[in-house]
Amino acid sequence: MSGIDADVFGGRMPSGAGDFAIETHGITPIPAANRFGRPWRLAGVWFAPNLTMTAVFTGTLGATLGLGFTTGFVIALIGTVVGSLPVAWLSTWGPRTGTGQLPLARLPFGGGVVLPGLVQWLGSIAWDALVGLFGGEALAQLTGLPFWAAVLVVLVLQCTLGVFGYAVIHRVQAVMSVVLVVAFVALAVKVVLDHPITFADSATGGDFAGAVVLFSTITLSLAISWAPYASDFSRYLPASTRPSGVFWFTLLGLTASYALGEGIGLALGTALGDQTAAGVSTLLGGGVLGAVALLVIALAAVSSNAMNDYSGSLALQTVGVRVRRPVSAVVVTVLAFALILWMHSGDLAAKFQNVLLVVSYWIPPFLGVVVPDWLRRTRRSREVDVLAELRRPVRSWAAIVAFVVGFAAAVPFMNTTVYTGPVAAALHGADLAYYAGFVVSLVAYTLLRGRRPVDLQ
Repeated sequence: MSGIDADVFGGRMPSGAGDFAIETHGITPIPAANRFGRPWRLAGVWFAPNLTMTAVFTGTLGATLGLGFTTGFVIALIGTVVGSLPVAWLSTWGPRTGTGQLPLARLPFGGGVVLPGLVQWLGSIAWDALVGLFGGEALAQLTGLPFWAAVLVVLVLQCTLGVFGYAVIHRVQAVMSVVLVVAFVALAVKVVLDHPITFADSATGGDFAGAVVLFSTITLSLAISWAPYASDFSRYLPASTRPSGVFWFTLLGLTASYALGEGIGLALGTALGDQTAAGVSTLLGGGVLGAVALLVIALAAVSSNAMNDYSGSLALQTVGVRVRRPVSAVVVTVLAFALILWMHSGDLAAKFQNVLLVVSYWIPPFLGVVVPDWLRRTRRSREVDVLAELRRPVRSWAAIVAFVVGFAAAVPFMNTTVYTGPVAAALHGADLAYYAGFVVSLVAYTLLRGRRPVDLQ
């Protein structure tokens, strides 16, 4: 980004919250004259895309692990809060720099940002699949379309939002927040009144402890997966925006949406099965109410995946691919289609859990690099001139080594149906990979980079 091509990585920026023309602007920092908005809008930005069937299905995993509703909900809330805290803090970097999250990673990684950038780009495709699968299934149930055709409709709609960009996404999420609150609260009431909720834990002893840790990790992974996206959706906020407002509204949106969605999933337990959208329609008695539920599920998938497409487009530019942001958003959407068809081909629960965990294992080692680097840069000054900092020599090898070592250290602690590390197996399936990856990466980067603060003069 030190040699930015303004024709490719710059472009048209929205002039305000009501400017719904296509945003062609890419990864170059947003100048002060083009900043707008209020931090309270972030509550909707982070609420709507997370109140989806992905959250509901995540909640059902707690029941399959042998956790009752009370235990599972407390664990889910703890995992969600722990995973949301980094996202909320990273969101405060947007107003201070006018820059997206992956572009900011060039500060410590330099040219080595290609590694986390590619992983993030692939991750955005995976998230498109996780969410889009349920949206396509719901639309297929509602309209009678073949599954593949329904998925295409969902993908085209979400891609359109991703192409239009920041201002349109913010407005759509505000509207969808209202729609989703009404729909999911109605679903929650229906579940409480008509469905027997299991409060007792069926897992005991070491299996119970392992289930608690694994479920907390699963819910943490869902929330922390937004960390590499965080400042993408706050980068247009004025530099004078209070960080506390950005932090708390982001945290509120994330935790409230996941608490409601995962709570419903826990209450339903195994009642939904793999066909979650059809299961919701059946639980609501079919008819008009069931049809409305299916429509809401499809729309929620569209609003959520629009953010995946948007951030995926910034990630692709960050690694140096010279395509305009709207074009790269289309590329992400197209590749997600094949992954959705694979996940839908059978054994959804196992595939869902594997993708959910694997797609985010790299994020804690990534945070172990960018967090201490950011603290160094902001120790002496509140403002960070991203362009000026990127022109300075960067010892990117330290960041790359710490990132890789942190990820490697996490491997023995991983627990998926594809691979279970020896430590996780010894701990009855408890997955501590996220914590191991962050701590090892943080320590490694601190030692390799040294303690001298960054010179901001």
